[in-house]
Amino acid sequence: MTDFGDFGNIDMDRLLDSMDEQLSKSEELQKAMSALVGRGEDEGHLIVVEYAQEGLRTLDIQPKAMRLSAAELSERIREAIAAATADLQRQADELLTEMFGVHGNPMRMLENSDRALREVRKAEASYERAFEDVMGELDRIRRELDL
Repeated sequence: MTDFGDFGNIDMDRLLDSMDEQLSKSEELQKAMSALVGRGEDEGHLIVVEYAQEGLRTLDIQPKAMRLSAAELSERIREAIAAATADLQRQADELLTEMFGVHGNPMRMLENSDRALREVRKAEASYERAFEDVMGELDRIRRELDL
């Protein structure tokens, strides 16, 4: 029997359970993210906005807001939308932190591009080592089988 190194010791049940867990977590995340709704309003409480994954969900304008100039109304709408998107972002960040932990939160990694790049390079180096190990093992097997 050919020795496959560490590959021969893989616990397939554990691997499949881990994959099922990751798939379940991914589905749970997708469902939870789609339920998030950011809410915001302008400083004077004349404009109320809800913003969700699909975009602007509601825009409520109080009748008093119609007395504002077009420029002021436009500014207040932008202010309310900015508040709602910031609220949605905050909720998404909290959800991701809850699911993946502070250090595993993908949004946090993006805040520090240098750290993210280091993590990518570390993963790349790990992949390259694993690839070289596999190719070396396959080459050894090929030589052993005289192929």
